[in-house]
Amino acid sequence: MNEREIKAGLAATPGYQYAQQVGNQLIVAGQVPHDAKGNLVGLGNLKTQTAQCLKNLYTLIKLHGFSDRDLRHLKVYVVGDRDALAAAWQAVTDWFNNAVPPATLLGVNLLGHENQLVEIDATIIRDRP
Repeated sequence: MNEREIKAGLAATPGYQYAQQVGNQLIVAGQVPHDAKGNLVGLGNLKTQTAQCLKNLYTLIKLHGFSDRDLRHLKVYVVGDRDALAAAWQAVTDWFNNAVPPATLLGVNLLGHENQLVEIDATIIRDRP
């Protein structure tokens, strides 16, 4: 189902698609901090996990023929307290060199994988179809 993504260095997904293009929009699944083999990276490290989520998101965006300019909105889900949110946000601002697109930062109780601290969802829309 996700052969192209796996060849591009993303982990296999259990029964769901990474992304689906609808017109000029790329609908993506939330990106998790897994490496190409499906291993969680950055155990206990919010900044490392956030960077891996963004790396995976950018791999996906480019694989489907979109660009970083098409990234219209981020949702960053973070397990932990206010300090955890601040650490994840710092990693986001570092990634974007202090030019973050519109974003929402959310604190959550837990995420789908054991020891996962961050997940990133995005809205990706091209100006042209």
